Amino acid sequence: MHKVLIANRGEIALRIIKTCQRLGIRTVAIYSEVDVDMPFVKEADEAFLLGPAQVQQSYLKADDIIDIAIRAGVDAIHPGYGLLSENADFVRKVQQVGMTFIGPDADTIDKMGDKIGSRVTMQAAGVPVVPGTDEGISSLEEAIQAAVDIGYPVMLKASAGGGGIGMIRCDDEQALSQHFQSVKTRAKAYFGDDVVFLEKFIANARHIEVQIFGDHHGNVVHLFERNCSVQRRNQKVIEESPSPRLPEETRIRLFQAAVDAATAVGYKNAGTVEFIVDDNNHIYFLEMNTRLQVEHPVTEQVTGYDLVEWQIEVARGNELPVKVQESIQSNGHAIEFRIYAEDPVRFLPSPGTITKLDWGDTAGIRIDAGYVEGGKVTPFYDPLISKVIVHATTREEAIQQSRAFLAQVDIQGLKTNIPLFNGFLTSKEFQAGDYSTAGLPAWLERQKEEQ
Repeated sequence: MHKVLIANRGEIALRIIKTCQRLGIRTVAIYSEVDVDMPFVKEADEAFLLGPAQVQQSYLKADDIIDIAIRAGVDAIHPGYGLLSENADFVRKVQQVGMTFIGPDADTIDKMGDKIGSRVTMQAAGVPVVPGTDEGISSLEEAIQAAVDIGYPVMLKASAGGGGIGMIRCDDEQALSQHFQSVKTRAKAYFGDDVVFLEKFIANARHIEVQIFGDHHGNVVHLFERNCSVQRRNQKVIEESPSPRLPEETRIRLFQAAVDAATAVGYKNAGTVEFIVDDNNHIYFLEMNTRLQVEHPVTEQVTGYDLVEWQIEVARGNELPVKVQESIQSNGHAIEFRIYAEDPVRFLPSPGTITKLDWGDTAGIRIDAGYVEGGKVTPFYDPLISKVIVHATTREEAIQQSRAFLAQVDIQGLKTNIPLFNGFLTSKEFQAGDYSTAGLPAWLERQKEEQ
């Protein structure tokens, strides 16, 4: 593997380029018209214009991307996350032209990308799942009956959904009737598939995921867990590892369930098995992400491993760099903050030009940034400016360093969610590590009441 095309943009493209450079692998970037001046375009060895700003006419044009890969003479394609990273048809096309896809195989992506199908697969493997329907629901009447059988509140979900899109909580029949068709319509628009299903809503749940890796030689390991319970609108904004206030017995069950899930589907390359954990520390499989996660640096900081390098090694056909589970250790505590160009109260994107970008003292802080000062955050893509990852010996030290660092960051020209972090880090829930997915919304409501 001598040359890799990165079928992505922004900070994740830069992050992949960094590893490739260290490994002596040349990189090829693709970019849309509005991304021509982005840092990832300049950092790659070669760069090719893909198309207009609209994602459907640029970063989602699989055939055009593969044509560029052929012209550039690449050996492999890394999809990053989002965009085409979990598109099985894209994987097959990459392989049909004789290139390596740096990720799991197409059949696994198909199997785990269907949330209903993955539920059935996990149940067969003995992995606990949230009570719900194991078939698609075609009518409102069917949904109402299923909700009665499951018991309100329920989550109405798109089977092909992801990223918090195509899912909504319904507390009663009126809410289910109100949202049923809109979720189906949204699922069709975003994922090309309007199949929906129901799951029991688990109150006060913690969202905890386990990083897994498999290779082509039958080895499967986990690289510990990440707590992703700080969410707004079902999307993660803060992740940390290890998960606070998690009994060791529960942690061990999570690891075993994640490895069982990966083994059941013959998983190869990087993946994440997501769970919810209830008040009684019962664990339930939520979904499997068949790609690198946005929050993968949290795991890199506590293990010391480069997960992109592991991906490349597995894609080359090699065994996992470390295949003995007991040899993998977690050290210290890491917290990641996703810094978005968005209104910190209404959570609406805030596109614009970054007129000033001063990180201040970055000693001991990892910054995975996609923009530099003068960069333009456009309304065409996810408004993630950067990820900030803090690693310290203890959680208390990591929180302390996070507060000190975020308080000095100076980003001007647009709004960011840094004020949200500055506030929530001081909350009693986060300080104690005793928070669920309802923690951030509840804290925001309290702030409104106190104003």
